[in-house]
Amino acid sequence: MGGPPAVTAAPAADVLHRPGSPGYRRLNVAMVLAGLAAFGLLYAAQPVLPQLADEFGVRASLASLAVSATTGALAIAVLPAAVVARRWGRARTMRWGLVASVVLTLGVAVAPTFGSLVVLRALSGLTLAAVAGVAMAHVGAEVHPAGLGSAMGLYVAGNSLGGVGGRLVTSFVSDGTSWRWGVAAVALAGAAATAAFWRTLPATVARPPVAASERERVRPPWPLLVLVLVPFTLMGGFVAVYNYLGFRLSHAPFDLAPAVLGLVFLAYLAGTFSSAVAGRAADRLGRPRVLTASVLVMAGGLALTLPDVLWLVVAGLVVLTAGFFAAHAVASGWAPVVAGAASSLGSALYVTAYYAGSSVFGLWIGEAWTGAGWPGVVVSVALLCAAGLVAGVVVAVGRRSAR
Repeated sequence: MGGPPAVTAAPAADVLHRPGSPGYRRLNVAMVLAGLAAFGLLYAAQPVLPQLADEFGVRASLASLAVSATTGALAIAVLPAAVVARRWGRARTMRWGLVASVVLTLGVAVAPTFGSLVVLRALSGLTLAAVAGVAMAHVGAEVHPAGLGSAMGLYVAGNSLGGVGGRLVTSFVSDGTSWRWGVAAVALAGAAATAAFWRTLPATVARPPVAASERERVRPPWPLLVLVLVPFTLMGGFVAVYNYLGFRLSHAPFDLAPAVLGLVFLAYLAGTFSSAVAGRAADRLGRPRVLTASVLVMAGGLALTLPDVLWLVVAGLVVLTAGFFAAHAVASGWAPVVAGAASSLGSALYVTAYYAGSSVFGLWIGEAWTGAGWPGVVVSVALLCAAGLVAGVVVAVGRRSAR
């Protein structure tokens, strides 16, 4: 997921990167590397939450701050990152943001206390906003419309692969060593991807960014404020499932080792496929229908995780992940349409709500896990799915009535 598109002066079409050109290929490779680095670093701590809880003697809900602090800080920093990028340049902002994130993640690996670890993770979220809040705007400003869809798709694919890869590296390296070596390995992998990104990213070809027009500063319409509840609730539930499933599967009756537990995160790849399918379906069938179906699929996958049967849990996780990413693909494309003249604001609010939901509910649902175990998590996430579904229906009905 990227940040809000910056409003730029439209560059001449003949200077933009066209499909097949060397600049287009280099930009695509660079943005995949950015996604690999940023999202690998963002979720590096998630697979080792049980180990963090054990070493520092904290509850599961408190251990989840290693993820929630990062995503919460990222949500807060999305708009400031876009402002910095307008003044300092998008390419420079992304490059140094990644460098800072790598250094901070190395610091996490040697953090002496849980408090210092959380502070370092929060600072990492602030620096990662330089990528998550800027990257999609950079692609949109640099690529010719003829190749924009493919370029965006490759960047999102890099995000997905980075999220999976970071989790797998942490899981496999920490098994037999410690969570510190796992996090350090992700930081080193992120450093390699950052170095390659730095060298590969072509020079900016678009004109310098300009301030948003008065038309872009209009007050957001009420349907937009309702629509952003979709990413807020669904992302919150999605992250909570991945946060606390690790605690469930690392204890009886499953007792999975960290390396085996890491393989569960391969379910994340279901979202790479479902998001593309949902986007095409939304064009044919309409966004409200596809969004509704996607949320119901997510809820169905959640229900499958209830029995203490490993293959059902994994199958449910795959279905839930596919449903979530399908809903996310539809809702994120709907936000600028619903926003109308406030399209830049719409994108910014969407990204902010997305990561804020991850932070708030990723932490809060830990209390349900502590008090009621996995059924408590399932009920809590089901309520969030219901809230997201209602929000989508309200937007659809409101827009239909306004016509």
